[in-house]
Amino acid sequence: MSSAIENLNKKSVYVSTYGCQMNKNDSERMYSLLEMSNYVPVTTPDQASLIIINSCSVREKPVHKVHSEVGRYRKLKEKNPNLKIGVAGCVAQQEKKKLFKDVPNLDFVFGPDNIDELPSLVSQLEQGDEKVVSARFHHQKPYQIETLIRNPGVASFVNITKGCDNFCTFCVVPFTRGRERSRSLKELILDINTLVKRGVKEVTLLGQNVNSYKSNCGVNFSGLLKAVAEDTDIERIRYTTSHPKDFDLELAQVMQKYREKVCDYVHLPVQSGNSEVLKRMNRGYTREEFIDKALMIKETIPGVSFSSDIIVGFPGETEEQFEETLSLLDIVQFESLYSFMYSPRPFTKAAKFEDQLSEKEKSARLHRLFDYHGAIATELSKKYVGKTLKVLVENQDEKTNRLIGRSTQNKAVHFLGDKALVGQTVEVKIIQSFAQTLRGELP
Repeated sequence: MSSAIENLNKKSVYVSTYGCQMNKNDSERMYSLLEMSNYVPVTTPDQASLIIINSCSVREKPVHKVHSEVGRYRKLKEKNPNLKIGVAGCVAQQEKKKLFKDVPNLDFVFGPDNIDELPSLVSQLEQGDEKVVSARFHHQKPYQIETLIRNPGVASFVNITKGCDNFCTFCVVPFTRGRERSRSLKELILDINTLVKRGVKEVTLLGQNVNSYKSNCGVNFSGLLKAVAEDTDIERIRYTTSHPKDFDLELAQVMQKYREKVCDYVHLPVQSGNSEVLKRMNRGYTREEFIDKALMIKETIPGVSFSSDIIVGFPGETEEQFEETLSLLDIVQFESLYSFMYSPRPFTKAAKFEDQLSEKEKSARLHRLFDYHGAIATELSKKYVGKTLKVLVENQDEKTNRLIGRSTQNKAVHFLGDKALVGQTVEVKIIQSFAQTLRGELP
């Protein structure tokens, strides 16, 4: 109890994070920026003098969670009138000043493009300003940031692009993160080399659509991947999320050529297995084009592992169209899947479509998809049994003492071993498989 009171008497911050990896990366940046302003990170909101909810608005549930979470902090504010509460991220960008009306005990709101202004915003609050808002896009400014991570550990994320220009009819990202911008190649190489010096062994290049990356010097994503492989000492390279329409043979060939560094894993969001639904989603490809691209990637990079995103219950989706999504899984064989029910989002075209499906129908299809893919994933995992995989050890489970790492195919591998192996790449023989994880042993 005394430590909590002590934290309240000094500058302490708690950040609650929802949504994608970009949001998690943004939260790390907030912590780092506030540490420079003498804020101490704490692990629970009751210890904090400053609370930030880094929000997501891609689906409806996270939006509701933000409102309910801020509501829960009402009692904390009653106990500590000096407590400041802010909302960041996509909900902040979407709602702006409206959030103050919906959530009266809120003190400040700022969007994803305004994170670097955070120390200034907090300073305004400390000086007595009320209801501070910063949610303007800076489209004309070059996208220049340094990756700020307090304790990067073994694996780290590096933002290479921000925003999106695709305007899929279901997606709010272009409205909450703005138009697409890319960081310079030179800056990224310097950034990654700095992380390597801090002990990072693996980076994941991050963006809404990483493979539409284009540096100010004209280098595309394939060129960036080549440069990271050649001009840095990073051991492993991953990236997410790629857009199927921008994935070409050149990228697959670069992955194959630099396979000793670039992981054998592609996350390729299909969203639907039906061409008519894809057209209404404004995805820019057909079912047949997606299948051809996936087969090209498999042929160019033998043994590559696939994952994908799928939305079920998109407006107007018929039973036959949903069945086409299920049949696509048989063809492409995704080892892991991130699946969601369609949720109408503000500003998007699909929210205005009149042929919305019922929640009951969407939920039923989602469970059918889970069951269908679960059987496929379980079968696909069996191919690893008896094989020896290179696993980068990320941490140790304190309860079981098992080491946890990932193979280049992005499979989570659990095995017994000394904690000293954390941070090292070791060979692990796989002895048991599950739908999403593997169990192994050191040779």
